[in-house]
Amino acid sequence: MNFTITPDLIYRRAEAPETPVDMLVIAAHPDDAELACGGVIAQMTHEGKRVAIVECTQGEMGSRGTPALRREEARKAAEILNLTERWNLHIPDGAIDAAPENVAKIVAALRYFRPNILLFPPEFERHHDHENAHRLVRTAYFQSGLSKFSVEVFGQKPATYRPKRLFTYMQTYEFEPNFYVDVSAHFETKLQSYYAHASQVYVPGAAQNLNEPQTLISSPEFLEYLKARARHFGGKIGVQYAEGFTSVEPLGLRSLSDML
Repeated sequence: MNFTITPDLIYRRAEAPETPVDMLVIAAHPDDAELACGGVIAQMTHEGKRVAIVECTQGEMGSRGTPALRREEARKAAEILNLTERWNLHIPDGAIDAAPENVAKIVAALRYFRPNILLFPPEFERHHDHENAHRLVRTAYFQSGLSKFSVEVFGQKPATYRPKRLFTYMQTYEFEPNFYVDVSAHFETKLQSYYAHASQVYVPGAAQNLNEPQTLISSPEFLEYLKARARHFGGKIGVQYAEGFTSVEPLGLRSLSDML
């Protein structure tokens, strides 16, 4: 199979070489990554690690905003998080599936960015796009290691590749994480990147657009829930704020001394 992929390049940090990256975050919609794991993203880039986000859809079926506005919001959030790069794959919103061309788009991202860590949506979620994005990524992860599955992106044919670590982040539905990451020092940056998606979410102190339908995430109650969950997870590990993740494959240690 041969595919030519042309992603919508939303953001590229001018001073950064293109690839590889340390961590790639794949999301169904433009604001999902910031909501689910913006703290870990901010932490990684603060430490000098290279992080990219690839979102599947433009969120065009959402009740609020427009694709053009959401694209600009995603670009602003990328600057706040100091991303290396951000793409949109223009898969139809509300209709994510594992069609060959969609698999090829994710394969292109995996081979182009060559991340050590891959973060993506959980298997069970409120929005069917999130669940379908999970299945799409799992399919593409395997296909990305097959030499007879050929993709071209930005005029290149990157070699086969599979990330070392696959972790799912948490969205609306809660699950019991395998591990928690202390994001206390970077929680404010997470919030600022989340607020960048102002057409979608409640932003304290900002004028609210009451002419569009109110949604789950546009309410002040959801923002408080997001903060409370991070505090709850932080309390589990003795810190102020944390984000939780599940590993798709078993995690192993070379020695218990790694925990010292």
